[in-house]
Amino acid sequence: MVYTYRERMSGKLTLLSEHEPELYWDSTYAIVVALMEDHPSRRPTDVGLTELAALVEALPGFQDDPAQVTEQFLLDILTVWYEEAT
Repeated sequence: MVYTYRERMSGKLTLLSEHEPELYWDSTYAIVVALMEDHPSRRPTDVGLTELAALVEALPGFQDDPAQVTEQFLLDILTVWYEEAT
């Protein structure tokens, strides 16, 4: 497997495989898929916005600036996650 390092806007280096998508706040569906894969036992109804932001920022492939998150991005992610989970 091939790995590459990408520098996030925060200055942190992240390790990505060639098969992991780069995730940004507006990558709603890709974020939801990654959340469901990384946290299969979590339910979107039990996750608050602050925790959701932390979960997304910790996903492999997340490349966006954490300071750019908006409540609307998080609500969109929760809505799609709920729709996919039910």
